[in-house]
Order: sequence, then C-alpha cells, then structure tokens
Amino acid sequence: VPRISDMAEVADVLKAILPDIRVVQAHGQMAASQLEKIMTDFSEKKFDVLLATSIIESGLDISSVNTMIVYRADMFGLAALYQLRGRVGRGKIKAYAYLTTPENKTLSEMARKRLEVIGRLDSLGAGFALASHDLDIRGAGNLLGDDQSGHIREIGVALYQKMLAETVASLRAEKFGEKEDVVQDFSPQISVGLPVLIPDTYVADLDVRMDLYHRMSELSSLDEIESMRAELIDRFGQYPTETENLFLTLELKVLAKQAHIERLDAGDKGATVTFFNNTFPNPAGMIQYIQSQLGTMKLRPDQKLIVMRPWTKVESRLKGVRDMIQKFAELAKKN
Repeated sequence: VPRISDMAEVADVLKAILPDIRVVQAHGQMAASQLEKIMTDFSEKKFDVLLATSIIESGLDISSVNTMIVYRADMFGLAALYQLRGRVGRGKIKAYAYLTTPENKTLSEMARKRLEVIGRLDSLGAGFALASHDLDIRGAGNLLGDDQSGHIREIGVALYQKMLAETVASLRAEKFGEKEDVVQDFSPQISVGLPVLIPDTYVADLDVRMDLYHRMSELSSLDEIESMRAELIDRFGQYPTETENLFLTLELKVLAKQAHIERLDAGDKGATVTFFNNTFPNPAGMIQYIQSQLGTMKLRPDQKLIVMRPWTKVESRLKGVRDMIQKFAELAKKN
C-alpha cells in the first residue's frame, strides 16, 4: 500500500474476504527490532500475507513469495513499481504482480503512462529503459532544468557523462599528484537564456531523441551541424524554435572552443565569459581589445570576463554572442 493510513482499510478488506488467513503488517514507523521479527516470522511462513508499505521495495529476497498485489498503483512512482515488482518471483515458482487502481477514478496522464511502461518492461536488464522512460515522463527536474542552464540537454547525456568522467579524473589526478595525466580537453558550456531541446511533439520516440542528442554531442564543425539540420528536416519535417536554438547553441560551442571559452552565460544585460584553465592564448591581444571597448568589458580578479551589452532581444543577443566569440577566436589564432 502507498501510505500507512491505507493499511487499516486494506486489512479490513482482507479480513472480510479471507477470514482464515494470517496477516502481519510492516511499515517504516516500526522499530527496527520489531520489523526484523515480523520479516523473520513471515519468511518462516508463520503468516500467510504481509501487508506493507513500500518499505519492502528493495533488499527483500524471499523465494517462497510468488504473488504481490499493489494497492493504488497509480500513487507509486515508476522506479518504485519496478522495484516492488522485483520482490516476487525470486525462486523457481512462477510469480504474479497485480497493479490495481480505483475502479471509478480517472487516472492522471502521468500515472497512466507509468502503468503502461511498467506493463511493457518484462525483460531482464530493463533498468536503463526504465530510467529513460521515467526521465521522459517526469521531466528532467533540476539537474537538467532551467536552474542549471540546461547544459545536459544542450550537449547530450553522453557528452555530459564524458565531461563528468574527465572532472573525476582531474580530481583524482590532482589528489595523487599526477596532473600531467589529466586530459586537457573541454566542452564549452553556453547558456543564452533560451529553451534548447528536441521536443517530444517533434520526435515522439524517446530512444530516437536520445540517439539524436548523442550524435549532436559529437558534432565538431559548422558543416557537420548544417548536415544534421538537413537530416532532421528530411526525417521529421521543419523543426521548432527550441531545436533551432539547440543548433545555434551547438554552433556557438564550436566557435567557443576555437576561442578557448570554457563557459559563457548570456542574458539581457550582457555576458560572463570563463576561459579554459582561466588563461587565453593571446593575453596581450585580449587586454588590448578589452581596453578598446570603452568600459563595456572588464576582467575580474577571478579571470572571468564581464561583457556589458543591451541584449534584451533574443535576436540581438544571439548575434552579439556569436560576433563576440568569433572575435575572441580570431584573437586566439594570433598567438
């Protein structure tokens, strides 16, 4: 059952329809010693039915248990349902998991999708597919959301994992004094305050979208990006504004790498630029360029460059960021 408050109602139903069965209850508000005794007694078959909350969703392995009934399955998350379902069928006996919903209640769209997905995932090793569907149903949340500038959605999960691995390697190398082994490569992170994604209304299949994100993460030239544009139009028709923003961001990333820009955050009033390893290949040329900007650029003590521009309109912001990055790339080549 989803909540402790539901247990009394379900216990009454069980008692009414099956008066001779032995029922024991378990939930998270019980003492550890009490729970241990209950589970031991149940595994030794001193009780016929265990009535429990989702406290049993992981780590429970009783081979004789072959039937589970989930009360109000619409109230559980997809991962919880997947874990709960795995508590039965731990032995050689064929097992059954019944997911029940209220008879006269209309399910929410998310609940209906969760139940449809859990019904389809019937093969071993379905964990990744489950995670993908869960991400698609619930949304990316804060990790991939606007509060984090959408960086993972911009660059794709595969490239994000690569960046994470490089960061972990860097920290480990620094800890053990092996800085020369750290891969000196980077992927620029560009945020211009625009939604950047491939909507499910444009590409409905999650696996196809994930594959497109992965391929986009590996684009390394403007020609490759243009070819990808043409492919999407050919396969799925004209793409929406959010996807065009994604392509523009990918173009900015290519140029930013040439300009040695590791991170750029742009907004209505300008941008903040962080250079890779806080260095620039042509520092003298950069200082001269900053001085020529009549006080609209300044270098902070932490080596971040502040750019002050009136970029309230999206078009002017994108053009301004692109022109600025191209200028920095030209300066970098003059080293």
